[in-house]
Amino acid sequence: MERRRVAVLGLVWLAAAATVAMADPLPSYYNAIFSFGDSFSDTGNFVIINSGKLPNMPKFPPPYARCSNGRLVIDFLAEAFGLPLLPPSANKGTNFSQGANFAVMGATALDLKYFKDNNVWSIPPFNTSMNVQLQWFDEVKQTICSSPQECREFFSKALFVFGEFGGNDYSFAWKAEWSLEKVKTMVPSVVASMVGGIERLLDEGARHVVVPGNLPAGCIPITLTMYATEDRSEYDPRTGCLKKYNSVALYHNAMLRIALDQLQRRHPDSRIVYADYYTPYIQFARTPHLYVWGRGTMPGSIAIQQELALDDGWGYCVCRAASH
Repeated sequence: MERRRVAVLGLVWLAAAATVAMADPLPSYYNAIFSFGDSFSDTGNFVIINSGKLPNMPKFPPPYARCSNGRLVIDFLAEAFGLPLLPPSANKGTNFSQGANFAVMGATALDLKYFKDNNVWSIPPFNTSMNVQLQWFDEVKQTICSSPQECREFFSKALFVFGEFGGNDYSFAWKAEWSLEKVKTMVPSVVASMVGGIERLLDEGARHVVVPGNLPAGCIPITLTMYATEDRSEYDPRTGCLKKYNSVALYHNAMLRIALDQLQRRHPDSRIVYADYYTPYIQFARTPHLYVWGRGTMPGSIAIQQELALDDGWGYCVCRAASH
């Protein structure tokens, strides 16, 4: 079991390298991919929800309805398995027979009511939480298959990517000035919500589910910018990342892996795989010179951090070195 969970890193890196190292896609295995999550996977839903329309088809590397100036992991996965880039589910009238993307920038594992009840107001103006995305999945399902048996057969051959979830939940709590101890009290609820969502997909016939963990939030440029401090003890000397925020991600990932192990035992006919996003990010931060950048703490973060222009909200520029 442990070997299978850790091995998913190979899936992520294989997908990312496939379009570079291989002339042809991987052997056809999945008939479709369905993705849920937040900005790490959003391929246009946030743009459509806000503007009511989607830009023209993507021409990378310029930004295209993504929080990136290039492809996302979900894009590489689709290309690696010979499937088209996943259309955002909010783009009504689209043919979703080869998959759909329900992820939205800012999405949470917990419903927005949780945050309002706990006096956390730094939340999106519209509810795109995990449960809402699952409702969208139910709507899309009706356009793909016409009976429970047909749907179960179809989804049994599809790949489901469930997350990343949780990062925004904790981010909103940090913005409300919650303490480290209080933020950690959210983790069991976040993980339980995720497990409940995965079980809903398994009940629909899903048999292949990849569940990404949290990235090291203390290494993300926006965190380094918003919570910068003169207290050097708050930073990891090997990475330059803020330790407090990374500790929550580690706690979340540990609890998530335990929960997924338990879920796998309850569903032995399915493959539920944990995707470790934390470890490679930390490896980048510790040894950036091995990954194109120069020596020292990860200059990729520093460069993007300097590009952030937090005037009146969320103005920003994309990284000038898109190939990085």
